[in-house]
Amino acid sequence: MLEDRDYMRQPVYYRPRVSFTVALLIVNAIVFLVECALSSHPLRLAPDNSFFYNYFALSLEGLEHGWVWQLLTYQFMHAGLLHIFLNSWAIYVFGREIEETLGPQKFLALFLTSGVIGGIFQALASWIWPHYFGGAVVGASSGAFGLVAAFAILYPERELTLLLFFVLPLTLRAETLLILSAALALFGIAFPTGNIADVAHLGGMLTGIVFVRQFIQGRWNWPRWKFSARRAASREPEGDVSTDEFLQTEVDPILDKISAHGIQSLTEHERKILEKARAKMTKR
Repeated sequence: MLEDRDYMRQPVYYRPRVSFTVALLIVNAIVFLVECALSSHPLRLAPDNSFFYNYFALSLEGLEHGWVWQLLTYQFMHAGLLHIFLNSWAIYVFGREIEETLGPQKFLALFLTSGVIGGIFQALASWIWPHYFGGAVVGASSGAFGLVAAFAILYPERELTLLLFFVLPLTLRAETLLILSAALALFGIAFPTGNIADVAHLGGMLTGIVFVRQFIQGRWNWPRWKFSARRAASREPEGDVSTDEFLQTEVDPILDKISAHGIQSLTEHERKILEKARAKMTKR
């Protein structure tokens, strides 16, 4: 029976004793303070140490010298207090739930891979258009945008309230936030200013999408999943649709998906369907 299956009792999330999300924030803060302390004007909280930027910030010249570690180290460096604050906020808001859902190892792999792929995108853009995208790059933005994209894929209908310009509250769905973020990155690529690594941001978002689609959900047919979930929600076992028919046609495919790819592969609509099904089963 439906209620006898382990994954129908309660969704199982990983709850690590040591949060990797918090660990990332601590590492970023320590690196930033070290950068500031070794800068020519420490109190400005705007690192300018040439040694750090030459060897650890991401640049096309550095990669051409074989300094591939820059693809990792640049993710923990920041250009100023506002820069690290915004990235830390994104990591904290989206990272906690993603870490609970995917587990700490996959969460960390997602974050670092998004940063590396985003850095490669930025380096390629620097090679193709050096006038527009040249210069060293620092920041955890690529990894943070990878988390935003992963969150939007896992929970597309989740409503988020953000403070626009730190003042105006703006409520929008997670998938809408991802679309807006991608649009802003594309606009920045089309009209580059040189101050924002939009190519790296876009690379991070694409990595987050691919990571969840391929390695977590195991499939790419998201539009069909969304349609199926909404169709199932509208075909609850009321009226002319029996409970048994509803379970067979709508719930069983979701249970098969859990068996094949794990409960973390479910969309929010599919989770709601299982909750409704479980509630109906308890009334039988």
